[in-house]
Amino acid sequence: MSATLGTLLAELQPDWKILVLERLSDVAQESSNAWNNAGTGHAALCELNYMPAAADGSVDPGKAVAINEQFQQSRQLWTSLVERGVLDEPSTFINAAPHMTFVRGEGDVAYLKKRYESLKQQPLFAGIEYSEDSRVINQWAPLLMQKRRRGEPFAATRVPAGTDVDFGALTRQMFAHLEKQGVEVHTNTEVRRLRKQKDGTWNIGFRRSLGRTPGVISSRFVFVGAGGWAIKLLQSSRIPEISGYGVFPIGGQFLKTTNPAIVAQHKAKVYSQASVGAPPMSVPHLDTRVVDGEASLLFGPFATFSPKFLKTGRITDIVAQVRPGNIGPMLKVGATNIDLVKYLVGELTKTHRKKVDSLREFMPTAKDEDWELIQAGQRAQVMKRDPEKGGVLQFGTEVITSADGSLAGLLGASPGASTAASIMMGLLKTCFPDRMPEWEPILRGLVPSYGTTLNPDAAAADASMTRTADALAITR
Repeated sequence: MSATLGTLLAELQPDWKILVLERLSDVAQESSNAWNNAGTGHAALCELNYMPAAADGSVDPGKAVAINEQFQQSRQLWTSLVERGVLDEPSTFINAAPHMTFVRGEGDVAYLKKRYESLKQQPLFAGIEYSEDSRVINQWAPLLMQKRRRGEPFAATRVPAGTDVDFGALTRQMFAHLEKQGVEVHTNTEVRRLRKQKDGTWNIGFRRSLGRTPGVISSRFVFVGAGGWAIKLLQSSRIPEISGYGVFPIGGQFLKTTNPAIVAQHKAKVYSQASVGAPPMSVPHLDTRVVDGEASLLFGPFATFSPKFLKTGRITDIVAQVRPGNIGPMLKVGATNIDLVKYLVGELTKTHRKKVDSLREFMPTAKDEDWELIQAGQRAQVMKRDPEKGGVLQFGTEVITSADGSLAGLLGASPGASTAASIMMGLLKTCFPDRMPEWEPILRGLVPSYGTTLNPDAAAADASMTRTADALAITR
């Protein structure tokens, strides 16, 4: 998010001075790091939680279409940045990986078919395929079908235009270009507090981890793109808009294999239904990954718990966020999410063999010794005040902005990085409304669909997806 915002601002206002403060020794070491997420270019092609069944069994494609629209804007921005030489050769950060959904059982099969029937009518989902035929699914993803039990109802959808994205590489390339343009990127620098001054500027207090040297700088605008730590810095700013918010940290682990014989048989990202009580970000999936040119497979995630808001956070994080304004909503969330607690306890007690057993529901031939467990990133899921329920645990991302637009920060997790272009352009409109008449033509040059939607116009949707697929060397 921060790299995307910095890149946009550098294009829109090259005379502005931009400074980046990074707590760790390099950028993209937390949630954006390739091994701290699954690299799915979230376009709602395979993620069922963006299109749940209603009480009457109907399915509404609205949210799925909206997320796909956002991802198309990211693709457009990346295309423009490749063409301008900001980003390296596309395969260094994005590769084709068909997006599939695979379900078992009569109820889920019926649901998936309804979902398919709804989505195939949407131009942004053109090309989606559906099958209950084991021979067809075997062609799409052989590992799903080998030694599959006969008589079991199953179904799958497939969209060839899916992608695998190395958000770590993408982030590093954008920051590297910004540095070439004169943007200062200070690593090993931890922001400790934000204080607004009488003249409307912000004093940013920081401490360098090497030498423990404190310091203060002043800025007219601040964006807090600190992952799980954003809540701490936004609270430090004392803006009233952060009152009532808290976050609940959920860690994750993946099973990983680089066995060439296994990797060669699976070229897709295959999602399924979440377990009862599981948070939406814990939907099981078997994924192709391409990182630094090497292909591997990931399966998971398996939830873990740590009180830290970042992998490199502090064990006091979850307690230090408590304020009079958010303790009520947080307690309400705890009281109404017992299933989540049970789910986390169950996940924490799983042995390696039990985790591979979960994989065997996707891949019946999986062997314990072929898979290693890796630690993924921390996700800070938003808890917020709700006028009806008192407090809710919210899936998704949320931008918090001060009333005057001088400070903004991002809370939440998925779809996150995949929709960074759309979210940051929305932030620009909120924080710099007086500059938008001058900026909008430039934004449309970078992101042609800015200010419009593609899905209502089949020709426009097709043209955009074809152009970006060609430019990024991915499947259409």
